[in-house]
Amino acid sequence: MPHITVQHFPQDLGEERRASFVAAVTEAVTAAFGVGEGAVSIALEPVPAEDWEDRVHAPQIVGRADLLVKSPAY
Repeated sequence: MPHITVQHFPQDLGEERRASFVAAVTEAVTAAFGVGEGAVSIALEPVPAEDWEDRVHAPQIVGRADLLVKSPAY
């Protein structure tokens, strides 16, 4: 605990950007939840743009709006 899944349009972050992203998210999560970095897991899930509405927006953003801590501006 905790586990973070980031769904995003497919994009190759490259090794350096990916490592930087993972480090930043891990730092934020460990600070917020008071856990060691060994407790944090992170998954990156590419979702094609044409599938975004059905796989992410409708079920997870609109359908679970009560859980959002930040809403998108679209």
